[in-house]
Amino acid sequence: MKNKKYAILSLGLVFLIICIGTSLGSSNINILETASILFNKILKIPLKDGVDTKNISIIWHLRLPRVLLAFIVGGCLATSGAVVQSVLKNQLASPYTLGVSSGTSLGAGLVIITGISIPVIGSFTLPIVGFLFGLATVYSVIAFSSKIDRTMSNNTIILSGIVFSLFVNALLTTLTALFSEDLKSISLWQMGSFAMKGWSYVRLILPFLLVGMIGILRYTKEMDILTLGDEQAKSIGIDVETIKKKLFIYSTVLIGGAISLSGTIGFVDLIAPHLVRKIFGSRHKYVIPMSFVFGGCLMVTTDLIARTIISPSELPVGAVTAIIGAPFFAYVYFKKAR
Repeated sequence: MKNKKYAILSLGLVFLIICIGTSLGSSNINILETASILFNKILKIPLKDGVDTKNISIIWHLRLPRVLLAFIVGGCLATSGAVVQSVLKNQLASPYTLGVSSGTSLGAGLVIITGISIPVIGSFTLPIVGFLFGLATVYSVIAFSSKIDRTMSNNTIILSGIVFSLFVNALLTTLTALFSEDLKSISLWQMGSFAMKGWSYVRLILPFLLVGMIGILRYTKEMDILTLGDEQAKSIGIDVETIKKKLFIYSTVLIGGAISLSGTIGFVDLIAPHLVRKIFGSRHKYVIPMSFVFGGCLMVTTDLIARTIISPSELPVGAVTAIIGAPFFAYVYFKKAR
């Protein structure tokens, strides 16, 4: 009952965060006016008197798609983090451990260096190719782990992910050294940003969101059982290796789509699931959806800081999340050590 109340309050928090995120910027707009515009556009409720038509355009065409994209990306990162931490039974584990970040960065780097553009998808060539490279890297990690260790133990998966990440990062470093004129573009992409990304990007991430979330939510009970240990799960009749593979693939769909559209943004996948478990406990029917909510709110907040703290210039979102996340990571690590 307590968790249900917290979940309802969290939905109110989502709307408040979205209103604040769309209200504040280089030209601040009253939050009540922002709420009126959103209700008008979404629910067709008449606008309150005195709403400036210029503000309608700013809210609907510029800020709202950016805020929604940030929310979905943050939610995807946090949900993926919750899955990986549960499967590997390690609060400090991250989807980046599986190599998805390095794979996506390599794909994006190749597109930036070669300048290729696939005719059908045009400007979305970079995110699509980045996602495919990230997915291929994670699939390679899983295939390699299952070959050398049929039980796919957590240590084997983590070590395999680290090896593949180092190898792919070395390939990217070699490319940037050979094509140093593109170094700035690759570095800016890796820092992460939601600037100048409109409704088309929101629509593009929705298939990744739906496939990943629906796939993961089907296995919340199995994740509860996996936390007891692989041996206990097998004794109950759970196909541990198959479930792990499916969960890793679905979480890669989420994080691969998120990274390919926003760049590399760290620590959200660590912070949000940890906070959710503190509030809602360890049952995954709450951990998964609430990680999405908390991750989305955290990402909108950090993006707001990134674009307002030195306005009219912007900081990379990845830098802001790292400034917040690094001390948090240290706190979790040393608390666990004690």
